[in-house]
Amino acid sequence: MRRSVLACVLACGLALILATGPAKAQSNDVILLADQVLVEQGGDTLVATGNVEALHDGTRLTASSVIYNRTNNTLDIQGPIRITQPNGDILLASQAELDQGFQNGLLESARFVLDEQLQIASARAARVQGRYTAMSQVAATSCQVCGSDRPPLWAIRASRVVHDAEERQIYFDNAQLRVLGVPVFYIPRMRLPDPTLDRARGFLIPELKTSTLLGFGIKLPYFVPLGDHADLTLTPYVSPITRTLELRYRQAFRTGDITVNGAISRDSLEKGVARGLFFAEGAFRLPRDFRLSFDIEAVSDESYLNDYNSAFKKDRLDSAITLARSKRDSFFSVGLIHYESLTDGENNATQPTIIGDLRYNRRFFPKRPGGEVRLGFQLHSHFRYSDSDIDGADEDTVVDGRDVARANLDLSWRDRWTLPGGLRAGAFAQLWVDHYMVEQDAMAEGDYTEVTPAASVELRWPFVKKTGSGARVLVEPIAQIGWIGGERSGVPNDESTRVEFDDGNLLSLSRFPAPDRRERGLIGAAGLRWMREDPEGWRASLTVGRVWRDELDHDMSRSSGLDSQASDWLISGQFAHKTGVQLLARGLYDSTDTRFTKAEMRGKIDRDRYALGASYILLTTDPLEDRDDAQSQWRVNGRYNIDRHWTATGNTRYDIAEGQFLNAGIGAEYRNECVAVDFSVSRSFASSTNLEPSTDFGLTVALTGFSTGGSGKEYRRSCNY
Repeated sequence: MRRSVLACVLACGLALILATGPAKAQSNDVILLADQVLVEQGGDTLVATGNVEALHDGTRLTASSVIYNRTNNTLDIQGPIRITQPNGDILLASQAELDQGFQNGLLESARFVLDEQLQIASARAARVQGRYTAMSQVAATSCQVCGSDRPPLWAIRASRVVHDAEERQIYFDNAQLRVLGVPVFYIPRMRLPDPTLDRARGFLIPELKTSTLLGFGIKLPYFVPLGDHADLTLTPYVSPITRTLELRYRQAFRTGDITVNGAISRDSLEKGVARGLFFAEGAFRLPRDFRLSFDIEAVSDESYLNDYNSAFKKDRLDSAITLARSKRDSFFSVGLIHYESLTDGENNATQPTIIGDLRYNRRFFPKRPGGEVRLGFQLHSHFRYSDSDIDGADEDTVVDGRDVARANLDLSWRDRWTLPGGLRAGAFAQLWVDHYMVEQDAMAEGDYTEVTPAASVELRWPFVKKTGSGARVLVEPIAQIGWIGGERSGVPNDESTRVEFDDGNLLSLSRFPAPDRRERGLIGAAGLRWMREDPEGWRASLTVGRVWRDELDHDMSRSSGLDSQASDWLISGQFAHKTGVQLLARGLYDSTDTRFTKAEMRGKIDRDRYALGASYILLTTDPLEDRDDAQSQWRVNGRYNIDRHWTATGNTRYDIAEGQFLNAGIGAEYRNECVAVDFSVSRSFASSTNLEPSTDFGLTVALTGFSTGGSGKEYRRSCNY
């Protein structure tokens, strides 16, 4: 009660005593609360003792006693002292002498705590202008301090440290890094950002790398902020084999952003030749809901990404620019793409390299006859660099220099009705008008025009029930009969060489991926769909279906499952559980040969302690898809949290058909409140004319507390190491 009364009195009266003028704003006053207050004779000295609290402009001070001298405008403070600044930084001391606003003064046995993470202890600290804190005989660490007789995991010792609160930088003189008290590194002068700064010029976390191709090397990124909306990261990479400079440039605009990644290398793998990569991407919002996006991908040679184990590791580069607009009832896009294969055995001169595409789709809802009308239009062309008009001595059967341009018009109508008994009926009518121009093909006629009408009727009979346990179950038989008219004009098959038959196109009138091929004649399809949602927290679905046609389609490949009048059985299923278990499988089963012609399975489980994912793919031999040997592969990746600090990871890809691993990798990660260590080993077993087997080792060590990309606040550690 005594303290609360004093608080009310002092809040109103002591501000007048401490103010330097008769009419100061509240932000310039100091509000003082204490158990006891004594004003000495003359009124120039005020003594406050017992649970003292002082507030000034968002800064809070607590101490055991405060003596205020009005003559020299200073505060003599006895500890334990705790000063909490508006940004959350904390300054601790045993005693101090400060000015009225806590902006200037000296502190004894001081300890500075930044962002609840970094601790800087010193014998004496000086506050200057409320901006600088200069400390002598300093020890800095973000590790938990386990008593005076146990050194922290790491600490930086320095003769002098200055913290700039405005720039949020920490300057060290005669800095010495110690691990468990043992000196391991010395630098005369050092500047590091404090943990409250997200973007600061300076070095980032170094990375140690060891590769069988490039040897032992080090990467040392240097970050350069370029204003508030752009930055540049330069990363020298040095090893006995290579001298590489990597860069990353990022800039944000009001309507979009761009990212540029590049590298230039001089190495002994390709002596006397500059090697490198250039990857750029960006996206922008334009007026009237348009969106512009682009990406550029280029490398100096086919093996560069593999040799340097690049994050952009891929076997096919694609550079594109696209302008698109998507609205509720319309879609428009125009784009240009350039492809470059990095795969051994593929000749870029004979592959479709430059592709142009324009698409427009619109839908209408007429009152008569009802339903939905869709209008689609496409202009497409692809170009090969080769000038040959025949198929050369390569593995495929495609004319080496064939160039194709086409225009496609698509007009369709569809509607659905509910019949008695819950039976759902649908009707569909479509008209395709296609024109093709083929050049540099000695076997082609030049121009082709096709008019293709189509129509279908489908029936669905969904049965839905709710079980006694509260589960919802759906059983839905589906059937379709359709007709596609017209005749194939003889246009070469240049785009529809890979056909996918899945539950998404079971009821489609044409399953070819491009309009240079369309299914013809009478087609029937039937299937059964089952779904269950259980209150126990799991759901599952299964789809089984098949397609029949009145005549064979010789452009359907074996692995498509559609090369016979009766297709392979389509089987597709999914399962998901609230515990994080997910399973997905689909395949095409040939009942005649009693085997799967194509199969794909994926599964994963994601828990707090561990995660595991696996996938399997099977493709049979197929001459139409230029696949002379069957392909079957496993991919497995996983994570296991050994404890709250240690995490292990692993991944591998295994070729079952060849009986060998393609790649494998393991990693270990250690994180606590003050350090993060990542170690990885990866092995690529690929061997070809442009790819060599290689093993890569990676090691990064980060000391948290200096804006190094991760906070350790969430980690807690006992002092038993």
